[in-house]
Amino acid sequence: MNDIYLDYNATTPLDPMVAEAMLPYIHGLYGNPSSGHFFGRAARAGVDHARSQVASLLGCATDDLIFTSGGTEANNHAIKGVAWANRGRRNHIITSTIEHPAVTEVCRWLETQGYRVSFVPVDEHGMVDLRQVEEAISPDTLLVTIMHANNEVGTIQPIAEIAEIAHRYGALMHTDCAQSVGKIPVRVDDLGVDLLSIAGHKLYAPKGIGALYIRPGVRLEKLMHGANHEQDRRAGTENVIEMAGLGKACELIEQNLDDYARYMSRMRDRLEQGLLSASPDRRINGHPEKRLPNTSSVAFRGLEADRHPRQSAQRRRLRRGRLPQRPGGGLPRPGSDERTH
Repeated sequence: MNDIYLDYNATTPLDPMVAEAMLPYIHGLYGNPSSGHFFGRAARAGVDHARSQVASLLGCATDDLIFTSGGTEANNHAIKGVAWANRGRRNHIITSTIEHPAVTEVCRWLETQGYRVSFVPVDEHGMVDLRQVEEAISPDTLLVTIMHANNEVGTIQPIAEIAEIAHRYGALMHTDCAQSVGKIPVRVDDLGVDLLSIAGHKLYAPKGIGALYIRPGVRLEKLMHGANHEQDRRAGTENVIEMAGLGKACELIEQNLDDYARYMSRMRDRLEQGLLSASPDRRINGHPEKRLPNTSSVAFRGLEADRHPRQSAQRRRLRRGRLPQRPGGGLPRPGSDERTH
C-alpha cells in the first residue's frame, strides 16, 4: 500500500507548471543576471518578472521585495537586520511562544547580545491575546514579530490588530507568512506590517527560495556583504531558476486562491467529519473558525502520534533505505477531484 502524504505544512511537491517555468533557466538562459551581454540580460529579465509576480500577490512594489534562500533567511534578515540597524536606540523585541525556530532561535540569540525579548503566550486555541501584547509593549520596544498562521493547528493570528498596537508605540511589525501564503489572502497593506517573510517550498515552489518584504523607510542591516545584488540589500548571485519557480507559484495562487481555499476547506472538513464518525472521542485543535483551510490538527484520547505503530513501521522502512512512494503533485486544479491535502 502506498503511503498517503498529508504533511503539506512541512513542504509541498513542486507544481508541474512551476517546474515548467524553471526549465528555460536550467537549459538555455543560464547567464549571470549582473552581466551586460545577452545571456545576462535574459536572466535579469527572468529575475524581474519573478519579482513582479511575487510583489503582485503581496500587493507591494517590486522595489520593496528581496529574494532570499528561504523563510529562515528572511526571518533572520528581518529580525537581526532591524536589531542591528537600530542598536543603541531600542532593545526590546516581542514575539510569541509558538513561533517557528527561525524566529524564536533568532530572538534567543539576540538575548545573548543584550536585547530584551518578551515571549507572549497563546490561549487554548493557539491565538495571541491582544491584551498580552499591549501589556508587554513599552516605549523601548523595537520590533513585534508574530507568525500569521500556525503550522501545527492552523490558527490565524490578528496581525493587523497587533501591528496597530506596535505602531502606536513606534515599534515595527514583522510577520512570518510561510504558512499563510497560498491558503488565505496575504496583502501587506491589509496586514499593516513593515516586514513579511515567505518560503517557496510551502506553496509548491522549490526548496531554497523565499522572499522578504521591506516597507519603504525601514532600515535593515545586511546579513551578507558583497556585491550590490538585490538592491544592495543581499549579496550573492541571484538564483534565477528558483526565483522563476517562486514567481510562477505566486502567479498561480493569485489567479486561483479562492478556488484553492474552497477546495482545501472542503477536504479538511470531510476528513474531520470522517474522523468524528469513526472516533467520537477526539478533539480538533486550533481556533474553531480562524484557522487555515488546509490544516487539521486532531487529538485522540490515549493516543500519542509519535508512538503509533504505523509511524514506527515507516521509520523501520526508512532505516532499510525504502523510501515512501508518493505520487507527483501540484496545486489542486479548480474543478478537479484531485486530492492533495
